[in-house]
Amino acid sequence: MIRVLLAAAIGLAATAPAATPVHAETLYVRAGHLVDPEAGAVLGARLLRVEDGRVAAVLPDGPAPKGAKVVDWSAFTVLPGLIDCHVHLADTGQTANVAEPLLHSPMEIAYIGARNARTTLMAGFTTVHDVGSFRAFADVELREAINRGDVIGPRMQAVGAYVTVPGGGGEVTGFSPEVRIPEDMRAGVITDAADARAKVNYLFQHGADSIKLIATGAVLASGTEAGQQELTEDEMRAAVEVAATRKSWVTAHAHGAAGIKAAIRAGVRAIEHASLIDDEGIALAKAKGVWLDMDIYNGDYIADVGRKEHWPENYLRKNDETTEAQRLAFRKAVKAGVKLSFGTDAGVYPHGENARQFAYMVRYGMTPMQAIQSATTSAAELMGWSKDVGALSAGHFADMIAVPGDPTADITVLQKVAHVMKGGEVVR
Repeated sequence: MIRVLLAAAIGLAATAPAATPVHAETLYVRAGHLVDPEAGAVLGARLLRVEDGRVAAVLPDGPAPKGAKVVDWSAFTVLPGLIDCHVHLADTGQTANVAEPLLHSPMEIAYIGARNARTTLMAGFTTVHDVGSFRAFADVELREAINRGDVIGPRMQAVGAYVTVPGGGGEVTGFSPEVRIPEDMRAGVITDAADARAKVNYLFQHGADSIKLIATGAVLASGTEAGQQELTEDEMRAAVEVAATRKSWVTAHAHGAAGIKAAIRAGVRAIEHASLIDDEGIALAKAKGVWLDMDIYNGDYIADVGRKEHWPENYLRKNDETTEAQRLAFRKAVKAGVKLSFGTDAGVYPHGENARQFAYMVRYGMTPMQAIQSATTSAAELMGWSKDVGALSAGHFADMIAVPGDPTADITVLQKVAHVMKGGEVVR
């Protein structure tokens, strides 16, 4: 099992994200246009003063002080760095082989995670919520490597391992009963509410920032059905209560309507997928202020590539059963005013293509600005990091991207990121 440094043993979502190592300096960023998601507006030319990795001021366009270091993005539209609330960086990626997670050592997973982290950052996603890998704490170790400066990647929150029932949607499944799965792939398997408390405490003690519950079956797991509830409401409430003592939060993978509503009643902050949510679930999410993190691009990738690569037939069937239902539910949730964050399930499709989802969000009911806000201010609020990321007003980290054109006129320009800055350092 990948071991976690003692210094990382208490990673709480309530704490600020780690600062990017920077030299104490002042620089200026010249923006041709500036997207302000806090105001929901596209501003004209601006000059951003950056001090020690954070935005110190947003100034009218004009000359920088003589001799100042200037990053000239005057030919581009500048936005806050984007946030994806549902990625799997420290994982092998989806293939047709159900044994894929067993074919890679923990050491190899570390290198794969480093590659995926860099790819994600270069695509303009400067912050992510990594919601798990099959190798327990691989995501935590990746977060620490990024924070130390050993690896180039986005700011991360990590969950450590999936909290799931035996043989459930968070397990490596599809094998004969006598096949023994490595223990580090079963760190979050629970059997009752007491076990849930123990395992969630264990995850926090070893560096988790937040917790990921597998409330229902999964599309991409054999032996489970997406609509079937797996964790009980009591088990999920136990996890939420432990997280609250750590000043942290819980998200729940949930496709089926019953599992979604049980998770919301149990007190989770967000629902991943929400594919088969019903009208009652949408109303409950709005009433409770729960985010829906709906990966509405993913279904097309699975249907196309999955069939070409001959993924298991039960995966493809479940994807067909959930894709359009999820998109219709997304449209309803937008209309109802439910909180919606940007989450893509990157790792099922290739990392770095996260921005493809924006066009789907606009197609299914959001304005381009709402889609941008889902990946900036809304995502930052979900993660508890609003003071640090998701905007470019004074005090926020100087995490920003430059794109050729106005994303509120053509949201697909977010797939064409020209420049990336993280913490005042230009990384692309």
